Amino acid sequence: MNRIPAFGLGTFRLKDRVVMDSVRNGLELGYGAIDTAQIYGNEAEVGEAIAASGVPRRDIFLTTKIWTDNYARSKLVPSLKESLTKLRVDEVDLALIHWPAPDNGVSLDEFMSALADAKAQGLTKQIGISNFNIELTKQAIAAVGRENIATNQIELSPYLQNRKLVQFLREEGIHVTSYMTLAYGKVLTDPFIGEIAKRHHATPAQVALAWALQRGYSVIPSSTKRENLASNLLSQQLRLTDEDMAQIAGLERDGREVSPAGLAPAWD
Repeated sequence: MNRIPAFGLGTFRLKDRVVMDSVRNGLELGYGAIDTAQIYGNEAEVGEAIAASGVPRRDIFLTTKIWTDNYARSKLVPSLKESLTKLRVDEVDLALIHWPAPDNGVSLDEFMSALADAKAQGLTKQIGISNFNIELTKQAIAAVGRENIATNQIELSPYLQNRKLVQFLREEGIHVTSYMTLAYGKVLTDPFIGEIAKRHHATPAQVALAWALQRGYSVIPSSTKRENLASNLLSQQLRLTDEDMAQIAGLERDGREVSPAGLAPAWD
């Protein structure tokens, strides 16, 4: 199985020329992974930026996510083929179910087996889930097998550490991808994070990202500014002390930023 890169570029909320510039800058700076989704409405622009970058396709780990409208068996594979056309690639490296959407009328068995079909057809190298709680992850494992779930991409930050779910995923050998690691920027003004940043001559963003990386998660921060994209990358070289990590562990406050009604599960 291809390992999921520890560091990638997120494209949530980035559109048009903005997302093209972000992807171009990211690839120029050395980002090796790009994360998008059908609902972001930017797959075509991401694909255009990748094509124009000159970076070989084999050097880019590309993730997209299937939107809830496309979960039915008759729709999932065609929707992913449409995503591939927009992205200008023959396959993605990772395709995720974006939200469990328990009330949308398509059973988990149906959409997970349809996603497995997409993998069997060579449309994606790996498959996984996003925003699944423990119970739904168990159901996904039952549907397609633990070895076929490459990751669960979940909201994680110093303010939302999701310990119970993370522990379960570790026990199952399912990789954790952290999104919203900076809690919409809220952790950037946290005094404790600020103190740790000062001690290491780092930025608060670097500290939060380094915390997630040292916890073993992959991260996919986004930015529209080249200097921030470059700065975020440096978090990979930052080593936090045990004391730093313990201090950040104390910031847990169940600070969830994203939980759309009808799409989100009952959180653990």
